[in-house]
Amino acid sequence: METTLEPKVGPRAGEDGAVAAQPLLSVSGLSKTFPGVRALRAVDFDLLPGEVHCLIGENGAGKSTLVKILAGVQTADEGTMLLGGEPVSFATPLAAQDAGIACIFQELNVVGGLTVAENIMLGAEPGRFGAVDRKRSEASARALLDSVGFHELNTSRLCSDLSSAEKQAVMIAKALRQSARIIIMDEPSSPLEELEVRRLYEVIARLKAAGKGIIYVSHKMREIDELGDRITVFKDGARVATVHRGEAGSEDLVRMMVGRQLTEMFPSKDRRAGDVILRVKGLTGPRVRNIDIELHAGEVLGVAGLVGAGRTELLRTIFGADQRLAGEIELDGRPVPPNSIPAAIAAGLSLVPEERRSQGIVPVLGVGENASFVWDEFPRQRSDTANRNETATRVIQKLAVKTLGLSQRISALSGGNQQKVVLGKWLSIDTRVVLLDEPTRGVDIGAKREIYKIIDDLARRGLGVMLVSSELPELLGLVDRLVVLNRGVVVGELPGTASEEDVIAMSMLHSAQSGLDTRAAS
Repeated sequence: METTLEPKVGPRAGEDGAVAAQPLLSVSGLSKTFPGVRALRAVDFDLLPGEVHCLIGENGAGKSTLVKILAGVQTADEGTMLLGGEPVSFATPLAAQDAGIACIFQELNVVGGLTVAENIMLGAEPGRFGAVDRKRSEASARALLDSVGFHELNTSRLCSDLSSAEKQAVMIAKALRQSARIIIMDEPSSPLEELEVRRLYEVIARLKAAGKGIIYVSHKMREIDELGDRITVFKDGARVATVHRGEAGSEDLVRMMVGRQLTEMFPSKDRRAGDVILRVKGLTGPRVRNIDIELHAGEVLGVAGLVGAGRTELLRTIFGADQRLAGEIELDGRPVPPNSIPAAIAAGLSLVPEERRSQGIVPVLGVGENASFVWDEFPRQRSDTANRNETATRVIQKLAVKTLGLSQRISALSGGNQQKVVLGKWLSIDTRVVLLDEPTRGVDIGAKREIYKIIDDLARRGLGVMLVSSELPELLGLVDRLVVLNRGVVVGELPGTASEEDVIAMSMLHSAQSGLDTRAAS
């Protein structure tokens, strides 16, 4: 069992006589076809010890298929794979894991009812005669967490109580316990706040120093620039190019991914705000306290704050999904009844939730049913099948959703197209205010730009938009102004022209400055 990070690099002679690292992993001519789709087209790829090799490309470009083949989730139709110079082929994820390949996906696979130590040691618990030696188990877990810098994480805590960053630490420690030489990270920073992202980068630096090879899948250009020793670009199932850090700028990489230049990522902010459309007075819930906010028609209002600030809870409380304990909400001058999602929708509120897969779509249903889901849920919006299909078709056409048809399962679409459907279903009813919680999480750069245009269009149509995003460049690129939360209360307001440093500084202001006892909201 490996409990510390120690450099392990195998040298080999390069063609010019210099000593170079032998690849941990090398694949050649890897191809995979699904019915009607060529997912991978003769892909060549390798990974060196102590390297972060980033994979980028639009959703459906082939990144996920490559990762799943490397992880043993899928098998290739053609091609070869070498691990440490030896031919390998994985029929199951367990076979890949036994060979030293660990995967950390967006949906962090921890068992909430078990402790940190139990999760890390799951399947390899020390003991005799069927009895687990808990003292040794916790000591081993402690050593693994210390090796990646999470000295403060209590091994006795239940994983259900952990933050996303702490769950990632558990998964990384578990990978080290399994003696993983290769760690695949799929959008690892998506659920993290700015300070947690910096912590993740520190962990990655430790893994690199120990000679681990890291395959890093991301849609965020800034972290690709910062982390990637090499970057491989995918498009339409093929490897377009592999470049070293500094050889290509962000604009060059984007052009390789999407096949065109994205001249302006964010729409112009030359919008004109109208009268106040939404008033929130003294709003208090289990995780927010005494919130006062005004949102104007035609305005995009950002909500910023660090992890635990209450941003998601604010949107959910306004929408009636979380309990409103006190306060008033008015939309177009009329009160919105508390603690009722149907009443909120009837008043003109809509919510695109943070967790698309678990809260925004019904994965087993078709695109058409998901696009008209609001109609099916509430009697005032019900209609016959023909009208629902007509409405769904309009949504799909208006937002350019890429799908084989209304009956295709929405789970088969890319993340960006799924998110368009989640957004689009609200456009088929009389919505006045759209609450957006991380609307571009897990979405590729081309789809992000399309969603930004949709958000701008909503504001220009006179709707009010309230936006939560953990990506500060995205937030500042879209909003007209923003409010900053800390521990469930508003600690300040900034214009849309503010800098990232301004937002972070205000986010870290202690909420006690507001004169409120916020311990119940922390």
